[in-house]
Amino acid sequence: MPKLDATAKLSTPLGKILLTGAAGGLGQVLRHSLQPFANSLRLSDITPMTSAAAHEEIVQCNLADKAAVDAAVAGVDAIVHMGGVSTERPFEEILEANIKGVFHIYEAARRHGVRRVVFDSSNHVVGFHKQSDFLETDCARRPDGYYGLSKAYGEDLSRFYFDRYGIESACLRIGSSFPEPADRRMLVTWLSYRDLTELVRCCLFAPALGHTIVYGASNNRDPWWSNAGAAHLGFVPQDNTEPFRAKAESVAPLAADDPVRVYQGGSFVVRGPFETLPAVSP
Repeated sequence: MPKLDATAKLSTPLGKILLTGAAGGLGQVLRHSLQPFANSLRLSDITPMTSAAAHEEIVQCNLADKAAVDAAVAGVDAIVHMGGVSTERPFEEILEANIKGVFHIYEAARRHGVRRVVFDSSNHVVGFHKQSDFLETDCARRPDGYYGLSKAYGEDLSRFYFDRYGIESACLRIGSSFPEPADRRMLVTWLSYRDLTELVRCCLFAPALGHTIVYGASNNRDPWWSNAGAAHLGFVPQDNTEPFRAKAESVAPLAADDPVRVYQGGSFVVRGPFETLPAVSP
């Protein structure tokens, strides 16, 4: 796994951070790169994980199980919530992991006095805006599927728990975080692993987080999103997609009227429906 760059800014470590979704793609990255920022990491996922290092605890946890989530949250200082279904799926799957799951996280945070949550939202909250649009953090939300709807719910839920209970949250509208951009869309939406780690660090240690929406993208050439409304985080991405541009642009572009090219959500705007109703007898 990539390690934190030696030039990254360090902060006084927290006592214990809960990282949900620790067996997932980005969870595995953060499991290693967040080590400098806490005395210990509690790692949770529905999927079994490798044995814990000296500074780690491993908790197998189904986010749809309220009691299990409550136990996972007990005794932590902050939560980095990366768990849940990470792509467009039937609503029933999204409901259990992403909607019930995020509710259980915030209820457990309230019960145990956890004051800060970093919530893995998504660019798919705004996926039905056009690629020609330039969006601020307070733009109208236009989810592009059940997954995007679940993340919009999470953003609203986190706002409620801030207004009602004072639990600070950062909602990360992550673009596309992979080792490198895979296509032309990702030349805009890509977030490097180094920038992902720095974004999470900024959210954990910002003196005043409040309730903050922030887009998760590297310093790419043709941005769709502005983080002017999240400037108080101090997030300054270091990477960009220029080293990958020639490879991504070597593939012919989609037709100009293809919805995957028109809308920011890319292929998510055309996924589904996920079931076919039985034929009706005449």
